[in-house]
This record gives sequence, C-alpha cells and structure tokens, in this order.
Amino acid sequence: MGLWGRRMSVGLVKGGHHLAWNFWPNNPREYAAVVLVRAYQVYGHMKAKLDPLDLEQRPIPDDLDPALYGFTEADLDREFFIGVWRISGFLSENRPVQTLKAILTRLEQAYCGRIGYEYMHIADREKCNWLRDKIETPTPTQYSRQRREVILDRLIWSTQFENFLATKWTAANRFGLEGCETLIPGMKEMFDRSADLGVESIVIGMSHRGRLNVLGNVVRKPLRQIFSEFSGGTKPVDEIRLYIGTGDVKYHLGTSYDRPTRGGKEFTCLWLQILVTWKLWTLSCFPGQGVVYETLHLSALPNYTTGGTIHIVVNNQVAFTTDPRSGRSSQYCTDVAKALSAPIFHVNGDDVEAVVHACELAAEWRRTFHTDVVVDIVCYRRFGHNEIDEPSFTQPKMYKVI
Repeated sequence: MGLWGRRMSVGLVKGGHHLAWNFWPNNPREYAAVVLVRAYQVYGHMKAKLDPLDLEQRPIPDDLDPALYGFTEADLDREFFIGVWRISGFLSENRPVQTLKAILTRLEQAYCGRIGYEYMHIADREKCNWLRDKIETPTPTQYSRQRREVILDRLIWSTQFENFLATKWTAANRFGLEGCETLIPGMKEMFDRSADLGVESIVIGMSHRGRLNVLGNVVRKPLRQIFSEFSGGTKPVDEIRLYIGTGDVKYHLGTSYDRPTRGGKEFTCLWLQILVTWKLWTLSCFPGQGVVYETLHLSALPNYTTGGTIHIVVNNQVAFTTDPRSGRSSQYCTDVAKALSAPIFHVNGDDVEAVVHACELAAEWRRTFHTDVVVDIVCYRRFGHNEIDEPSFTQPKMYKVI
C-alpha cells in the first residue's frame, strides 16, 4: 500500500528528538501541517521582532512559508487535527480541531513576536514538552492591571535612577543602563518568582553595564550609600553588612543584602565582583572569551555544579554582542550555550512585559530542571560605551537611529 493508504506510526529523528508521528489515511495535508508547526518551533525565532532599533533585516526562512508545504489561500479555513503522541503544545492530542488560519495566527504570536525561543537543540522530550506547554498556550500570556502597575513602577525606578546619575555626574564613567532599562523589572520579577519557588539566596556576578542600577534597584543597596561611594566617600559599616570586591573603580563595589519579595518572602542577595566563583564569571562578555565555553562545561560536574545558573546577556549589539556580519561567525552571541543544551530566550529590550515574561520563564526552568538557561536581552547603549566617548565615531549608523 502507499504511504497514505493506511494509518501508521513512523519514528523520526529531528533536532535531537525521537518522535512517533501518526499518518492519517489519504490525508497528507495534516502531515504537512505537523511539519509546519515543527518549522515554527525550530525557526520561528528568526522571524521574531528582537531588535528595538530594527537595524538587522533578517531573511525569513522559507520553512515558515505555508506555500512550501503545498498550502494555498483556500486551505486557510480548512480544519486540521494535528495531534501527535507524547508531544505537548500545538501538537498535543488533546488540542481541538482548528483551522489552518487559527493555527498560523497562534504560531506567529508564540514564536515570532518579541521573544524568540531556541530550544529544539535540546535532546530531551520532557524538557521540550515543558517548554512547549509554556510557550504554546491556547491564548497569549497577559498580565493583569495590578501586575502591569508593579512592572511599570519598577521600570520608572530604573529610568529615574539613570536620569539622576546623568544629571548629577555629567562627566563620570558610569556605564549606565540607558537602552536596557527593562533589565531591572526583568531581574526583580525573576527574583520574586524564584523566591516563590523556594529559592533562599541568589548570587550575582555581573559586568559593568547597569551595575549601579542593579545594586540600587534589585539588590536594594541604599541609594545614599551608592551615591556616597560614587563621589569617593567612605563605606560606613553600620549600614551594609558586607562588601565584596576590589573597589578599584566606582562600579566595582558590591554588597550583600536581605530583601523582601513582592509575594512577601525574603531571600539573601549576595553580590560577587572580581573574585567570583567559577560559574558566575560567564555573565560577563558571554560569547567573547574561551573562559565562557570552558566554565559552561563545568555546569554538570558534581564538584562544580550550582544546580543551574540563569545567564542574562545585556546585548547592546556592539563589541562581543555585535551583529553577526562583523563580530562573530554564528547567528547569535549566545550560541555557545547550545553545547550545554540550555534553552535560550531572545527578547526585545524595549518590550518590558516580554522581558519580564522571559525572566520568569527562566526562573521556572532553573527551578524545575536545575540546569542553565540564557536570557538574551537585545538592546542598545543610548549614550555610548561610557557616556563620555563620542558614540557616533564608532557606531555611526546605529547612533543615527538612536
């Protein structure tokens, strides 16, 4: 009999997964619809709107074109059942029959919006199904008005902090967060979610971009203390329990602090600087140096594992995170994390709710599987590298857009 002459199950290996795909008698279009869904899972991030400046015009993969699979306008209103055994999300057997138009609309929302998901390189069905359940929800995730007000409040604190420093210290190298202010509400929501899931302490290691803002608004180091140190003042021991770091420059000062969460819990936030542990150094210059790849490979070793680290990349599209046309050989600056089978969430840094959602999802992944996860916040430096240099000399096209 021909391929479509009877119902059968065929095992296929693609992207590290062994799948049992059901073929329906005399209905190759439903099989084509399954393949189209798989294409969005694999390539949807290439169509996602990640760059706030819209500088890089990436070609849309042909695999996302329904015409490639023989679909026409006439098929949009046709109903399809695309359930697959032991697969979650769109391909779940308990999903209702839907029109091709409805399937495509939800696929575009899930995979081609302001978050680009890379996870199909993970060779573990359980982990991929967990992510599909989170990503491929029947309706898009929306925050309540109350949650949005909290997110907005945190964004305002982040923005006003930088505005104050820019006004008070006009000639200082502060490596501000302008262009990625959404990092603050994203990290705070990540910490809140982690505390809700039972985390009791969080250790932060970080590069200089936005460090003062994170110290003040996430760790809650007293602002008067930060401003005093930035002006060359001393560190009164009665206000801060512990300092860590060399203090060789103003933004290398650290702290340890117990802080409450939005949900009423409390955790210890420890800030590590120059002498960081083996793992947390990877938060700096993520793709740029061999030490990143080497330390990533320690993540599963019994004597070195942290039980999962969340890597946040402040991807300001210059230096090590510059566009792939001139700065690296791979598509993303985070591609080294694929060797660890870590999921990677690329997110538009101008969409605060998308950043918050990606950070929350990262916290849930780490708590569930105790392995690494990457949040790549695509943003920019509004005032250049250190607020004193003239950015148009080194990035003229980018700063014309900014």
